[in-house]
Amino acid sequence: MERLHARYPFLDASRAAVEAAEIDLSELVSEGGPPVERGHERVERALMDGTTAAEEPSFWSTRAELLSYPIARVLVSLLDVPGATEKYAAAEAATARERFVEDFEADLELKSAGGDRLTLDHLLADFDMSGRVEAIGDGRFGLDVTAYLELAAELEEPQWGLARRPLSAGTVPVGRPELYTLLREAVGRRVREGLPLSVPSEIESPLSSELASIRRSIADIDPPMSFEAVTPGLFPPCIRALLSRSRDGEGLGGLADHSRFSLLSFLLASGLDADGIVELCNAENESDAVRAQVDRLGGEDGPVAAPPSCVVMDEYGDCVNADETCETIRHPLSYYAVKLRRTPDDRITDWRRQGSGSETS
Repeated sequence: MERLHARYPFLDASRAAVEAAEIDLSELVSEGGPPVERGHERVERALMDGTTAAEEPSFWSTRAELLSYPIARVLVSLLDVPGATEKYAAAEAATARERFVEDFEADLELKSAGGDRLTLDHLLADFDMSGRVEAIGDGRFGLDVTAYLELAAELEEPQWGLARRPLSAGTVPVGRPELYTLLREAVGRRVREGLPLSVPSEIESPLSSELASIRRSIADIDPPMSFEAVTPGLFPPCIRALLSRSRDGEGLGGLADHSRFSLLSFLLASGLDADGIVELCNAENESDAVRAQVDRLGGEDGPVAAPPSCVVMDEYGDCVNADETCETIRHPLSYYAVKLRRTPDDRITDWRRQGSGSETS
């Protein structure tokens, strides 16, 4: 078992290393110890913080780190929590992206890699993409259009649409950071393969305490998606800031794609429909685009796309003006729920009943 395997446990070579070690999974979980402890941490951090990186990496051996991956897959399969598999896979992919970007950039700078650093060629080969990606100079790559469509399929931002990309001889040009994002999607897809697992009782039983611990930890992180009132003055600081930028000159079209998604998905979850969002954002001249995106984000039974968590908002650079309430929650919708709960009913005014021109802050 090598450090490279532990850093990238989804690689074919990593899985082969586990198989070569002839590890009996039922015996491993029965023994407990570092692999199980790290697997527990891996899932909990994935669901709570959007990463699977260890809080104290030096604490874990290469063996514990690598073997924690199959245990984490078992734990997330046993959780039976809506969205857990997707969140876990996304966290594994996000962590992998951080690591392989570090490795690839070091390779570009001709730093000594040794045998524990992943190369771009290695990763492409592992995903059967060696012949589907070609460097075309200036830090850009030509990606086979079929591969591009497969990897970009779940990326929401408009710039990933094929209609916005030049296409030549079946190849789509992408920048280096864009290639890294597409490879992150490939990792996420591989991690999701086979999940949830069918877990026999002899493996499930020894993990009961870890499962109970994870369930307690995530009990309150799923954001509420239904509110009786739309009160913009109680929105979290990040959403109020985006709303102000939209209303005060930038317009929704002036926001970065991720910021616009964050704002629209939050407003939709707060209880506004497309007409209400257009009015609140002063977006009458962008109404067609707003309605089109709202149609994609919403469903017959309510919003189907939750706004990003606080961790993601921070990564986007949209977490601003954080206050004391922000320190106690993990999601902008949870902030709004707390503010509504703490505000006397006679001080909550539903913006939808006030009409155009009412206060928004």
